[in-house]
Amino acid sequence: MLFAKMGVPNDQLSFFTTLLYFPWFLKGLWSPFVDVLRTKRWWIIAMQALMTVLCILLTITLPHPATETIAAKATSAGLFRWTLVFFIIAAFASATHDIAADGYYMLAHDSKSQAAFVGIRSTFYRIASVFSQGVLVYIAGQIENRTGDIPMSWQVTLGVTSVLMLCVTLYHCFFLPCAAEDQPREVKDYSGAMRELRESFVTFFTKPGVGLAIAFMLLYRLSEGFLVKLSQPFLVDGRETFIRDGKIIGGGLALGTDTVGLLYGTIGVICLLVGGILGGIYISRRGLKRSIWLMAAALTLPSFVYCFLSMAQPESLWLIGAAVSFEQFGYGFGFTAYMLYMMHFSEGRYKTSHYAICTAFMALSMMIPGFVAGSLELAVGYSTFFWIANACSITTFIITYFVWRQLRIEN
Repeated sequence: MLFAKMGVPNDQLSFFTTLLYFPWFLKGLWSPFVDVLRTKRWWIIAMQALMTVLCILLTITLPHPATETIAAKATSAGLFRWTLVFFIIAAFASATHDIAADGYYMLAHDSKSQAAFVGIRSTFYRIASVFSQGVLVYIAGQIENRTGDIPMSWQVTLGVTSVLMLCVTLYHCFFLPCAAEDQPREVKDYSGAMRELRESFVTFFTKPGVGLAIAFMLLYRLSEGFLVKLSQPFLVDGRETFIRDGKIIGGGLALGTDTVGLLYGTIGVICLLVGGILGGIYISRRGLKRSIWLMAAALTLPSFVYCFLSMAQPESLWLIGAAVSFEQFGYGFGFTAYMLYMMHFSEGRYKTSHYAICTAFMALSMMIPGFVAGSLELAVGYSTFFWIANACSITTFIITYFVWRQLRIEN
């Protein structure tokens, strides 16, 4: 949303923000060091402190493109080189934080309680995403409405984020519990750490069914990988469509920044919460094998609402809000199966490292469509783009079938 409102074209917006997924794709390379050096709690707090510093630097260095350049949607992403540098460092810190938090979760729960709480966990993971895409966007939109200064509105919003990150870091310093199994396994020499790294990779890629597991992690969310990259730019782009330099510009819903934040931050987040919680309850009672078909359908079918929105271009906020909320509920419900499958596949001696490798493939599943999503949309327009994105849901059902055949029925 920040780059969209700053007037960065969709192809550059999609490509450069997709680069920020690289730390999550590569984090398996250093996950064994998080596994064996210090405690997971130490890594969590240290990375939160680093992200706080980076948020402050982002606030100070955010560029201010000219109003005319923003209006023409002609802002070069090169103007944001320092912003992207700080974002990529923050992404490495966040990916490391993910490794530690995932390991902390699995050490604090046994297999049964992991299944019971996976819906809650995925819900709070999505709350973080919705907070950034909803509440913070709403704040930026309100400042923009009052001042008319888009860059300044985002600078203030990043400043608010810095304060919140500082508060979260201080809170966890004092109140984050120490899990009984979260004990440091110090590696005294570099060769020992490298052996740990090599062994964690070898044991992961020699697990039974690893090929099918990787295919599932890459293809289960393929349609969502296209959709999520441009859903919010679609909501704020102008309704009028025009051609510039052979690219299709516009064709969106022309909603205000604060309106988009409100839709994602209120109605959308409630439906997402309900979907995630109900998904966790449902899968803990019926098991993954009995649940996976319904969850695959819930993940993919609601996203067809964007095909409707792009073709009908409704003006009713109630209708748009209902469509977005329906898609969010389905995503919250269906994503639960994805997370639980990764946890099941990661069980074993190196479960923290193996889960980090799984989430690396999860990041790759979003990177592959993300690199081309913006260019594809500029070539065919929003409506055709959303139909192409949703056609990819066929791969979701194909890979779900093969995983379903492999899974055992749980009591």
